[in-house]
Amino acid sequence: MEMSQKPTCRLIRSSKTYHGKQGFDYAEAISAESANSQAICMHKLTIPPGGRAKAHLHENHETAIYMLQGKSAMWYGEKLELHMELEEGDFLYIPAGMPHLPYNPSETESCTAILARTDPNEQESVTLLPELDRLKP
Repeated sequence: MEMSQKPTCRLIRSSKTYHGKQGFDYAEAISAESANSQAICMHKLTIPPGGRAKAHLHENHETAIYMLQGKSAMWYGEKLELHMELEEGDFLYIPAGMPHLPYNPSETESCTAILARTDPNEQESVTLLPELDRLKP
C-alpha cells in the first residue's frame, strides 16, 4: 500500500520569473507548482514605468494585494468604469470574478506589490477580457 506524502514547509527563493497571461512578469513564489500549496498562490509583481496588464478577472478566486513600493492604479468594474490609485503601504482586495486592469501610471518609476490569491495555480483562474481592453487606452 502506497503512503501519501505529508505536506511540509517549503522555502522558495524567488530567483525565477514567469510571464503571466495578463502581460506581466511575476517573481516565482508560492503556488501549487512551486510549493504544492492547496488553496493559496502568492507572488511578487514589479510593473515597469508605464506598464499595463491586459483586462482580466480571476474566476471564483479572491485576490489580496499589498503595495510594497511606488504607486499603481487600476480600472475595475463590469465595464472598467471604476478607478482607484494605490500608494506604498496600501492593501487592496479584489473579489472573485471582478474585471480589472492594473497599470503603472508613472513614466519613470516602477512599482512593486505582493499578490495573494485563493487559487493555488498561478495562471489557471485567469480569464482574459479582450473586449474590455479596447475601452481603456
